[in-house]
Order: sequence, then structure tokens, then C-alpha cells
Amino acid sequence: MKKCFQQQRLQPLPSCQILPFSGGLQFQLSFSAFKAKKRVSVPEAKLNYKPQLRVSKRAPKQSRDHPKLLSPDADVDFSSELSAAQCNGILKRLEENAEDDAKTLSFFEKMRETGKLERNAGAYSVMLRVLSRRGDWEGAEKLISEMKVSFGSELSFNVFNTVIYACCKRNMVKLGTKWFRMMLDCGVAPNVATIGMLMGLYRKGWNLEEAEFAFSQMRGFGIVCESAYSSMIIIYTRFRLYEKALGVIELMRKDEVVPNLENWLVMLNAYSQQGKLEDAERVLEAMQKAGFSANIIAFNTMITGYGKAGEMDSAQRLFTRMQQSLQLDPDETTYRSMIEGWGRADNYEYATRYYKELKELGFKPSSSNLFTLIKLEAKYGDDEAVVEILDDMVECGCQYSSIIGTLLHVYESAGKVHKVPHLLKGVFYQHVLVNQSSCSTLVMAYVKHRLVDDALKVLNDKKWRDPRYEDNLYHLLICSGKEAGFLDDAVKIYTQMPKCDDNPNLHIACTMIDIYSVMGLFKDAEVLYLKLKSSGVVLDMIAFSIVIRMYVKAGSLNDACAVLDAVQKRSDIVPDKFLLCDMLRIYQRCNMVDKLSDLYYKISKNREDFDQELYNCVINCCAQALPVDELSRLFDEMIQREFVPSTITFNVMLDVLGKAKLFKKVRRLYFMAKKEGLVDVITYNTIIAAYGKNKDFDNMSLTVQKMEFDGFSVSLEAYNSMLDAYGKNGQMETFRSVLQRMKDSNCASDHYTYNTMINIYGEQGWIDEVANVLAELKECGLRPDLCSYNTLIKAYGIAGMVEEAVGLIKEMRKNGIEPDKKTYTNLITALRRNDNFLEAVKWSLWMKQMKL
Repeated sequence: MKKCFQQQRLQPLPSCQILPFSGGLQFQLSFSAFKAKKRVSVPEAKLNYKPQLRVSKRAPKQSRDHPKLLSPDADVDFSSELSAAQCNGILKRLEENAEDDAKTLSFFEKMRETGKLERNAGAYSVMLRVLSRRGDWEGAEKLISEMKVSFGSELSFNVFNTVIYACCKRNMVKLGTKWFRMMLDCGVAPNVATIGMLMGLYRKGWNLEEAEFAFSQMRGFGIVCESAYSSMIIIYTRFRLYEKALGVIELMRKDEVVPNLENWLVMLNAYSQQGKLEDAERVLEAMQKAGFSANIIAFNTMITGYGKAGEMDSAQRLFTRMQQSLQLDPDETTYRSMIEGWGRADNYEYATRYYKELKELGFKPSSSNLFTLIKLEAKYGDDEAVVEILDDMVECGCQYSSIIGTLLHVYESAGKVHKVPHLLKGVFYQHVLVNQSSCSTLVMAYVKHRLVDDALKVLNDKKWRDPRYEDNLYHLLICSGKEAGFLDDAVKIYTQMPKCDDNPNLHIACTMIDIYSVMGLFKDAEVLYLKLKSSGVVLDMIAFSIVIRMYVKAGSLNDACAVLDAVQKRSDIVPDKFLLCDMLRIYQRCNMVDKLSDLYYKISKNREDFDQELYNCVINCCAQALPVDELSRLFDEMIQREFVPSTITFNVMLDVLGKAKLFKKVRRLYFMAKKEGLVDVITYNTIIAAYGKNKDFDNMSLTVQKMEFDGFSVSLEAYNSMLDAYGKNGQMETFRSVLQRMKDSNCASDHYTYNTMINIYGEQGWIDEVANVLAELKECGLRPDLCSYNTLIKAYGIAGMVEEAVGLIKEMRKNGIEPDKKTYTNLITALRRNDNFLEAVKWSLWMKQMKL
């Protein structure tokens, strides 16, 4: 085993990942403490053995009615006069020829029939080897059970080693474990060979749990197997259980194991993997003192450790020492490790130098070396060097798709994707044109980095034909541009992609409608929708949702309602939560109370599917369409299902309950919202307005005080509500007090404030105050709106200023404000109030003519 090990590198070491390890050494290293024990230890499990069984003189008879393992299908010359030893000799000769297994089994059965198997351990051993070779594990298990009955406690480890050995040769971990467990259950103690085989098996399969069990059994039986310690350390290192790996090293010292070459190399690797290079150096020194000469594997392990720890100066000194002092020629692994180390250190000069030396010596770089070099070339080198490395990757057997993927990854990291189109030439570009996967990867990267023209060139040059795949690829590219915010790129890709007007792609068209909507190109979006509609393509729910939102963004609510009507006619479309919310909001904005009510009762048949968002949306949108009781039941149901209403929902409910004069519920809802921390300025505005309209001045004032106490400034809306309430109730002193308070707080008036003042002063017949308000309105840069004019006409009528009232109609039209029904009604009332009945009749006829 040592000789074999010296001829090749330690295989598991390169696969173990070296990571920085923060924990300190938990025990004092003392490699000189490894001493030879008096008991004999076997360095390696010798597997080429002939199992034997020690048999006592007296043993129970074999059962005559034991079932045959296999029906004989070949005749073998057999004589009952043959002795057991002679039969065993024939059986062994038959075993040597694998083609004669059937004859071997037949001969074994005849030995059973003539009683030649009694106390015949040799015959059983031969049959176990035959059955194991054939993979007849059921037959082997039956045979072992028979031997257990025949030989009892004298059953030897050789029996189980035979089947375990066969499992090791076939890498059958589970089955090997099964035989080992059966061995222990039968009370048979394993030997060094057993442990060596099992630990080697677990090491190949990286089976940590079973390895730990076998290792603990080894120590429990007092067995010393050097390869088992090595396997356990390698497995722990592989799983980065570095503390446990160090624990096994400590157990070697405690068990007084004399390390062999493999043990030293494994310990060296364990410390190197953790970045504990000082400890690794002590191991290397102790290894040389123990009489092991300079070993290339040991030095490669150290160089790898230095590289991963970023100590390339130490790695360089060790490399020089190998060549000059130890006369040890670096091998392929040495150069690979030096390249990786200098590449990790971002040293372009040294990495490329060792790469050239590796190639000059006829060695092949690893895939990791090539990745490291191409990454450095992308960052520091030139295009010619990259092309050379790409050719090397092809020579090393790398797949074109893998090479292209690596190139893209490296240049993306370096921020130089714009150079890739100049590098992918010749066979690489031809591969892209014929391979769908590589083509997709490349054009996706181009679009991601805004190289749309290069992506479109590749798509135009491609030689593969797969319309469905091509449509999906274009859709993916358009979506990529959309998600990255490159909407112009997405439009360019769509414009230049091949299209079929008779059968447009629904997904691409919907994505483009959404993109056009975001860009504000609503005409283009509508044209695309109309093409879809006329082509006969059946729109799904998502498509309808996109079109509806497009019309909403464009402000075309009537068109959105027309699409909604089309959706409702489709029995195969069941609107999801998002589409339902869109429908509710659109109907609310269009003031379609009947449609809101119908939709609510339709979706309320199964409210189990309602979630928090849908509850909030339904309450907010349907507040004016549903009776107060129904709205209250819906809100209570939402609370019972432990959904949290939004602030808007609370405010909507407060408004509805306030208008219904359900002030007990208003107060209860207010305290609920305050408890949840969902009270805002609008909450107080809503409550103040409700109390004001109900002429509950005490509660209105109290709410204003609460508003200020909770840290909110009295808002303009609150002042307007108080002015309206006090003015209409004739409390003019309080009205003026609120106005003064409003001015003191620097709260600017709006149209609603001035219109309220005009209305209140007009009701009182204070035309001079009305004129002052009108002048103040114009001074602050505002112009009378429709409501202002309607209020002024009413005020002039009360003051008997009919001509001025009629003149306001002309002024409105001059200022571009079209009179409404309220305007003419107020004018007719003013005329009648001042006994101008004939003129009032004329305006009434005008209203009828205008169908007002």
C-alpha cells in the first residue's frame, strides 16, 4: 500500500475545500509523542486472504432438510467415497473458474446430501466467495444463517470479511454496512481487515455517519488500523468538520499509533485545509524526522494551503526549495496549485508565468486554472491572450457551451461584456449559431448589458429553427429589457423580431401593451390590443387585466368598462383577486353604483376566499353602493377573521357611519383605529365633518381638541367643516372666531373656504362681506370656480341684485366655465324671489331646451 501510495497523489486531498478556520488548536501538538505500541498493528487491510474457520471437535449436526441454495443445472462427477478434504479440493478448483459457478453450486449441494458439509468450514467459505461474486446476497445471507446454526459462537470474522470484501469491490455502501451490523449482532468481533475495508468504502462514498460508527467500534475492540484514522480525518475534512478532524489526530496520539505515510499526508492536508499553516509546517517537519523522505504530495498540499490562505510568498519559497535544495521536480499538481494561488492573489504576471511553464513541460492545466487565467486576462490582459486560452480550453476537452458560459461570467464580472462579440469568432460563433442553449445564454447577456444590436445580429444569423422556442426567447429578451428598465431596448427587440400578424403571440403582445402603457404610448398599446382582438386569439385573464390597466392609465375609463363587460361575458374566466380589485376601483371612479352592488353580491357568495386586501378594497369601493348594515357586517366579519383594516378603510367606515348618524359606532371605530395606530389627519377630518353636519358642536370641538392633543395640527378641512357648521347654524361670532384662529395659524384658505364664506354671508344678506371675500379670493391668485359662481348667484338673489346675478352667467362663459343645472336653478330662484317671473320662465324654458 505504501508503495502504491508513493506512486500516486493522495486522491481525496484536492477535492477537499480549504477555508479559513477561526478556531484555535484545542490541544497541544506533540507529534514526537506518537510511539509504537507493543501490540502489533497492521498498516493496511490485507484483502487477498482465504477465509478460514476454527472448528471445535464437537458441534451440532447440520440440518438435513435445509433448502437448496440453487437448483443444480449441471452434472458434476461425484463419488460418496470422496473424503471431505477431497471434496473441498474439487470445490476450490471449480471456484477458480467463474464460468463454472453452476457446477460449483451443484457440487456443493451434493456435498450437503452426502453429509460432507458437517463441520466443513472450508466448503462454506468457498461457497460464500462464489455467491458474493455472483451478487447473490440473499443466498449468502441464508448460508451465513446456516453457518451460525452449525458453528454457533465459533463463527469467525473471516465469514463476514468475505461478503464485505465483495461489497467494497462494488462500492455497495448500504450492503456492506448491513453485513457489518449483522456481524456485530452475531457477536463476531471485527479484525483490522474488516475495519480497513469498511472505512475505505465509507471514504469513497463520503458516508459520515457509518464511518463514525465503524471508527468507534474499532476503538471499542482495541483495533489499530492506520488507514481507518486516515479515512476518518479525510471524511471530516471533506465536510469541513475541522475540529473533529483535529480530534482524530489527537486520538492517534492517545492510541499511540505510529503514523504511516498516508497518515502524515492526511494530517498535513487537514491543517492546510483550515489555514493552520504553522501546524502544517510542524507536521511536515515531524514527518521528515520520522524518516519519510521529501514527498511531492506533501509539498503540493502545503503549496495549495499557502495559496488558499493568501501566503503566496511562502508558497514561492517552498517551490524554490523543492527545486534547489531537495532536487524535487514539481509535477502537474504543483504548477496547477501555483497558478491558482497567484490567480487568487490577483497577480497576473506570476500566474501567466507558471501557466506558460506548465504548458512547456507538457502538463495540462485544470479547468480551474483556465478559469483563473481567463479571469485575469479579462481584467489585465489583451484579447489575443484570451483567444489563446479559449483554444487551450478546447484542447483540454471543455465543451463549447461551458467555455462560452465561462467567458460571459468572467467578462460580466470585469464589466467588459462589450468585448465578448469580438472574441467569439470562428468555431465558437458557429457553435452559438447552431446551439439553442448557447445562443440563448449569449443574447440574454447582450440584452442585459444593452448590446441589443449584437443580440439581434446573432438572432438574425442563427441556423437553428424552432419557432416556439424562438418566440419564448424573444419574450424573455423583451421581459429582461422591461425588468431592467430598458424600455426602448424592449421596443427595438419587438420591432425587429419576426412576427405573424395572423397569429400573434399572446404573451409577447401583452408584455408590449404593458411596456407601451408605462412609456405613455397608449395609442400603440391600443393598436396592439385591437390586432389581438381581430386576429381571433383568445385572451386570458392576465391579458384582459393588462388591457384594463392600460386604459385606466390612459384615463379611458369607458373603454376599460367595455373590456370589463367583455370579461363578464366569458364564462371560462374567473377573475382573480387583482382583477376583482381593478373592477371595483373602475366602477367606483365611474360612479357605477349598480355595477358595484351587483359585483359585490356576486363575489360575496363565497367570502371564504376573501383576504385582507380584498376586504379593504371591497369596503373602500362599495361604501356608497351598499346599505350601512351590510357594510357594517362586512367590516365586522373582517375583524372576526383577524384581518387588519387599513387606515383608508377605517376612514371610509367612519364617513359612512357618520353620515348615517351612528355616532356610537363612530366612537367605537375611532378607538379601535387609535389602538391599532391607524389614525391620521383624515380620520379627525371625517369625524369633525360628521359632527358638524349633525350640529353636534360639543363633540365637534372635543374632536378638534383630541386632534391637537394627538399631535396633529388642525387641518384646512377641519376648519372648513367648522365654518360650514357654525355658519349654517347662524353662530356668526363663533364663525368669525374660527376664521381668526385659522388666520393666526397661517392656514391658507382654498376654494371651499371662500365658497363657504360667500354662502354664509350671502344667506345673511351681507353683500359687502361677500364682495370683500370675492376680492380676497382674487388677491390670493384664485379665480371663482363653478361652485363660487353658483353661490354668488344665490347671494345676489337674496340681496336683490338680479342684474348682477344674470351678469355672472356671461362672466362664467367668458372665463370658460360652463353653467350647470345648479347654476340655472339658483338664477331662477333669484328671479322669482325678486318677482321677475317672466324672466324666470324664460330661463326655465332654456333649461328644458338644454335638457337640464
